[in-house]
Amino acid sequence: MITSGITQRILFSPIDEGADTLLILSGYATPNMVSWFMKTLRERKLKPIDIKLIVGMTPYDGLSISAHEGFKELYEKNYGLHISRFQCSYMFDFPVHSNLYIWTRKDIPIAAFTGSMNFMQNSFLSGRKELAEICDPADALIYFNEIEKNSIVCNYNGLENYIVLKPQHVILDEDGIPQTSFSGKGIDQITLSLLSRNGETGAKSGLNWGQRTKRNKNQAYIHLPRKIAESGFFPLQKQHFTAETDDGHTLILRVEQENNKAITTPLSNAQLGEYFRYRLGLANGAYVWKQDLLNYGRTDVTFYKIDSEEFYMDFSVHTEI
Repeated sequence: MITSGITQRILFSPIDEGADTLLILSGYATPNMVSWFMKTLRERKLKPIDIKLIVGMTPYDGLSISAHEGFKELYEKNYGLHISRFQCSYMFDFPVHSNLYIWTRKDIPIAAFTGSMNFMQNSFLSGRKELAEICDPADALIYFNEIEKNSIVCNYNGLENYIVLKPQHVILDEDGIPQTSFSGKGIDQITLSLLSRNGETGAKSGLNWGQRTKRNKNQAYIHLPRKIAESGFFPLQKQHFTAETDDGHTLILRVEQENNKAITTPLSNAQLGEYFRYRLGLANGAYVWKQDLLNYGRTDVTFYKIDSEEFYMDFSVHTEI
């Protein structure tokens, strides 16, 4: 029985024993947890692994659109040699409430754990007490393989015929777009400037963070003032969160850098820069001038807090939100 150090014991220690693949069956899971895990593996300079996740309770509860889009965004995406590969599928025939973590080395099961912890940041990062037990790796793999036969990959064309996809919040419609104004809905909001203190875009910061030698020129971050960082509006301590955008995209974000001064896309800092350059009608890697933002129609971006891990990011022009 394992009652302490669950995160290290289950998610990282087996890699030191040569494990190269983690199979996860979890009743509930989030793309934020997947992103956090992949990023932490890289930050700890551990070798990349293959991660295969089955979300078990989708036939019973369905799945939020934002979570589904987040899983699809991460699915088998190539972030480079130092980032692990991720695959995901959902149960569609019957619900499974089991939580199972199986490590294999060259397809041979070498360790397995079961317990109360869903594959979510609340289970592994919040300090909430969870309980795990060691189980037989071979038996666990047999069980996982049987369950997998009744799952469907997250990027399957026509998946909505098998899984109920629903808005994360009652004010969002089936496309993840606000049905009405956020006003009066009890939704906290923060507007962040995309300009530096001198009223211009940063020469080598903000949307132009990558504009330096031997850097991906799309690398970017949104500046987060200390007062807002300390307000509790955004999750800190390297936790990841999801932002649905006003044009229907899903971004997985994290607050980082010294004094929590930056919001970035953690698996690839260039993702955020690519997104804003696309919205501004600029080429990949282009320098972003203040005039580009003025031509577009705004020099800031607004975040609406749906819950502790879910946000709505509005960069629209002429909106009534």
